[in-house]
Amino acid sequence: MIHSQLRSSDAPASDEPTATIAAAVDGDIKAFERLYRQYSPRIYGLCLRLTGQREAAEDCTQEAFVAAWRAIGGFERRSLFSSWLHKIAVHTVLSRRRGLRNQYEVGEPASGMPDQADPAGGGPPLDLEKAIAALPDGARHVLVLVGIYGHSHADAAASLGIAEGTCKAQLHRARQLLAASLQMEES
Repeated sequence: MIHSQLRSSDAPASDEPTATIAAAVDGDIKAFERLYRQYSPRIYGLCLRLTGQREAAEDCTQEAFVAAWRAIGGFERRSLFSSWLHKIAVHTVLSRRRGLRNQYEVGEPASGMPDQADPAGGGPPLDLEKAIAALPDGARHVLVLVGIYGHSHADAAASLGIAEGTCKAQLHRARQLLAASLQMEES
């Protein structure tokens, strides 16, 4: 349920602008600006869900695009550009997290994130983004990558630097904590 509610607006584009990507790889800054405009909302959403804070997500989004610009000459078209960019964003968030251990504390959810409606249709909407932001880091990171963005456990584990079994356990833990949090919110 959570997966379908959040995934629809965040799914990577299947029709990527190959000519624009090729021009950016060749060093065309205007082409890269077009890619930034197209992909920055998705990258921001990913960073926001990973960090749980609007300001940190903005910083990580900016850092991810700077890193992407520096590395774009080495982009090999064996994968989707959006997947490559997601990996850079995840690496940026995790690198920043390691460097600033206690910098990201769960604060108020971003006001720009819409509340998710109650699937039963009755009662107040559940604040799914707030519940995700309140998860412990490991559980939140795995839930965002696997449960929301659809990465495989192997890819998420490699990105996070954990074992695949740990990734699966964290996803299970995240789902349990999220369900409990949302049930408490309903009461």
